[in-house]
Amino acid sequence: DVLERNDYSTEQVDLLIPHQANMRIIDSLAKRMKLPMEQLHNNLDRFGNTSGASVGIALDEAFRQGRIKSGDLVLLVAFGAGLTWGASLIKWQ
Repeated sequence: DVLERNDYSTEQVDLLIPHQANMRIIDSLAKRMKLPMEQLHNNLDRFGNTSGASVGIALDEAFRQGRIKSGDLVLLVAFGAGLTWGASLIKWQ
């Protein structure tokens, strides 16, 4: 778990930006991490599933919308075929 390995807890995450595959998966992730949907960035309604670019597009959009400020802890989560996954933890400066 990327949070554990970096000595953070779920409660410290200011914004979670998941891969924008579909709402069922995003809802499931929010429930599993016990985060309110307000702490997740979602742009599926505007762009759909943009595949490998989805996290980068969502990160840029969240920043431009003012959802990320200096000092925020931002968690990026992505997954792909064959049960591959990755996560990045960013302390925004």
